[in-house]
Amino acid sequence: MELRQLSSLVAIADHGSFSAAARAMGTVQSNVSAHISRLEKDLGTTLVDRLSGSLTAEGEAVLERARRILHELDDIETDIKSRDDHVSGDTRIGVLGTTARWLMPRFLTKLAEQYPDIRAVVHEGSTSSLVPRLHNGSIDAAIVHLPLEDPELHTEVLFAEELILVAHTRHELASRDSITLAELAETPLLLPPRSTAFRRIVDRAAANRGVALRAQAEIDGVRLLASLAFEGFGAAIVPASAVPGWLKGDFTRIAVPELPRRVVGWAQRHRPQPNRATRAALEVALDVVNRYGPRQPGVHVGKGAFPFARTPDRHA
Repeated sequence: MELRQLSSLVAIADHGSFSAAARAMGTVQSNVSAHISRLEKDLGTTLVDRLSGSLTAEGEAVLERARRILHELDDIETDIKSRDDHVSGDTRIGVLGTTARWLMPRFLTKLAEQYPDIRAVVHEGSTSSLVPRLHNGSIDAAIVHLPLEDPELHTEVLFAEELILVAHTRHELASRDSITLAELAETPLLLPPRSTAFRRIVDRAAANRGVALRAQAEIDGVRLLASLAFEGFGAAIVPASAVPGWLKGDFTRIAVPELPRRVVGWAQRHRPQPNRATRAALEVALDVVNRYGPRQPGVHVGKGAFPFARTPDRHA
């Protein structure tokens, strides 16, 4: 088994065909085909369906480990080339879409200023889609919804944000500055699906008040939830960062004090330890959050911001 064989498999998975993989790798299709054939012979199984170009179940299993191996090699090179205050290399970071809107412009600017030789590769996604990518090594860290009950991951809180109601100015609730969950139970709302952690938090808070919220529609995607509310389709419960301070339009933010704050934090694997570029990226993220987080409506930073008994020990 050779690294170029694993690289060919990853390229096929990423680009969808042998020919596209060859172009991405700067070689010819026959070389890619030869690498895959040799790898299949060594493993005694078929990894790629030649008709569709898609990976078989066995191919997907090998792919996960192949990505991890190739990323580990990249990290070795990154750490060896990084000396003292000079850090270089790639850091692959996943981030929630709502958080990305206010954090990423400032984070990427600060990272480029402080570490010009670090290349950040940013992937947007939900917590449920980003955590598996952390495990398989396709990303190095992720900014996700906490808490995560996962012993393989180290987490560090970044900020907490209020859950608010967003409604078009024509909506029946638009005149309210604040509203209770009992009052919200009287109006159908745009809510996330019941299978999501976000919805479970909202439903638990309502149950604690002896009421149940009704869904006008269930929408998988916080930014889509907010967009539908902006367009007047209905009122939606969303994290505060879904409606950044600079965003203007025919909508209103309504406080729901009985809802808990959502905690957003940094997650990475305990082992193997992230490369120096990723560790540097965490320090930059913490600095940017502490500096700019308090300026975001509904975002809270500091010890009193988090609803945990204690904040996780970042050095644990």
